[in-house]
Amino acid sequence: MARKYAPFYNYLKNLDPNRRDITLPFEKIEEIIDDKLPYSARNYRAWWSNEQNGQHVHAHAWMNAGWKVDSVDLVRESVRLVRK
Repeated sequence: MARKYAPFYNYLKNLDPNRRDITLPFEKIEEIIDDKLPYSARNYRAWWSNEQNGQHVHAHAWMNAGWKVDSVDLVRESVRLVRK
């Protein structure tokens, strides 16, 4: 996992284990990682694909923390994750 997304991994990993889902605005994720999300995160659903292996290191953050993307709202700039 890329160092940039390690704080997002930690955030998700440390959520209450009884929590089954979470919806986060992109702005909150940027706050967590202390950086801006790339252009593609705001404009392409594919950026949010649940890819555990491969080159999309940002996806490793949520997948390795035990979560997967359920839905993305590019208009409202938010993502809903559910526990795997």
